[in-house]
Amino acid sequence: MRQNPSFTLADVAEMRRVIEQNPWATIVSGAADGQVASHYVMMLDEDRDDLTIVGHVGRPDDLIHGMGERELLVVFQGPHGYVSPGWYGPDTQAVPTWNYIAVHLSGVPEILSDDENLRVLDRLVERFEGRMPDPRLMWERPNDEAFVRRLASGTVGFRLTPTRVVAKRKLSQNKEAATVERVIAELQGDGVYANPALAGEMRRAQDARPGRTA
Repeated sequence: MRQNPSFTLADVAEMRRVIEQNPWATIVSGAADGQVASHYVMMLDEDRDDLTIVGHVGRPDDLIHGMGERELLVVFQGPHGYVSPGWYGPDTQAVPTWNYIAVHLSGVPEILSDDENLRVLDRLVERFEGRMPDPRLMWERPNDEAFVRRLASGTVGFRLTPTRVVAKRKLSQNKEAATVERVIAELQGDGVYANPALAGEMRRAQDARPGRTA
C-alpha cells in the first residue's frame, strides 16, 4: 500500500480501534503456484497492548498459506466510500476520489495449541453471539464437548505479532478545513453516497490534525 505523509496512520491506539471495529480481514500469502487470499474474522490478542492478532483458518487453508512457515499479509479495511468532486464547491477544480482506512499487518504467524485455539474460538463466539437477545455460546446446550472439539479440530488457530505494519487513513486531510466540512456534511446526509461511518472517521481525522483543539 503506497504511503504519503498526509495520510499515514501511525497511532497504535487508532490502528487497534480500526481492527477492533472491523474484524473481517483478508489473509494474503505467496504460495508455490501464486498468490492466494482467504477471508476470516480476527481479533486483537487480549493479553497484549500492541497489534498482535489472533484468529483461525479452516483446514486445509493452513497448508495453502504455509501457516507458521512463511509471511502472511493480513488486511483490515475500515469505512470507505466515494467522494464526489461536486462536494468541493462549484469553483474548485477536482476529480472523484475514494476515502478509506486500511491497516496492513505482515509477519510469520505462531500456530496455537489445541487448547489455545479453543479459547480463541470461545472468545470469538462470545464476542459476537453475546450481543444477541438469547445468546447461543459455544459450550452451551445443545452443544456438547465432543461436538465442540470435533468442529475445532477442523480449524488451525494462530497468533500473529506483526514485524511490518503499514496503515493509511486517506480522509481528505490534504484539503482545506471548509472543504472537508462540506464532504462530511454530504456523507452525513441522505444522498446516494451517504456514509455516516466514513463521515465519523473523517471527523476523527480532522480532530487529530496538528493545531486542532478539543
